[in-house]
Amino acid sequence: IACEIISAVIQNFIDAQIWVAFNNKNRVKPLKSFVIRASRITNAQKLALEKYWKLYIIEFTKNPIDLGLTFKNQAPLIVEVGFGMGDSLLEMAKNHADKNFIGIEIHKPGIGKLLHGIATEKLNNLKIFCHDASEVLKFSIAENTISKLLILFPDPWHKKKHNKRRLIQSAFIDSVLPKLTKGGCIHLATDWYPYAQHMMDVLESTNGAFNIMGERKYCCNADRPQTKFEKRGENLGHNIYDLIFEKET
Repeated sequence: IACEIISAVIQNFIDAQIWVAFNNKNRVKPLKSFVIRASRITNAQKLALEKYWKLYIIEFTKNPIDLGLTFKNQAPLIVEVGFGMGDSLLEMAKNHADKNFIGIEIHKPGIGKLLHGIATEKLNNLKIFCHDASEVLKFSIAENTISKLLILFPDPWHKKKHNKRRLIQSAFIDSVLPKLTKGGCIHLATDWYPYAQHMMDVLESTNGAFNIMGERKYCCNADRPQTKFEKRGENLGHNIYDLIFEKET
């Protein structure tokens, strides 16, 4: 009898392992719009990550953060997704002390550089999430709180087979639109014309938002600092396309 019991326990264990392995193999993983690439981090960036992380990083949570507690005020909130090395975001925060800024990025060297800049400039109006932007916007940001959502020069995933990885998709825009305040806007920019067309198609088909420039028109002289990716695109002879869509009131 004891042998039969042991045999049954072992068989149940084996069956359970097979079930787990089968489900892991067949589980559909969500597509990411970014790839975490290994890159060199400088000593200054590493030091900034260690020294300033707790001061300026907002830890990801599945509950909306308290912006009043985070910034100690009720100023309008501007969020930038994928700030790269953070130079343009730092400049915006310096020039607009009357607004609060949140940057979302997963690239540690860029986060380290921005942390160093925040500390050097002694800014109190700029915080960072080091996490997947889609999840941050879905869980950590309450509805009707973002005055402007910036997504500047996201990866265009220019190969046709990779187009599905593009961040700007209808489902994503539909999910972030409720996060905007009344009259809040989504500001996109790219130097890749096929992606600009794709962005325009997505935004023009979105219910509850309108193009401030008029139907299928791009924005000229957009009010934002020039980014590193923008300079690179211009050096390659690319045109720059800004799109600004405002939430309907």
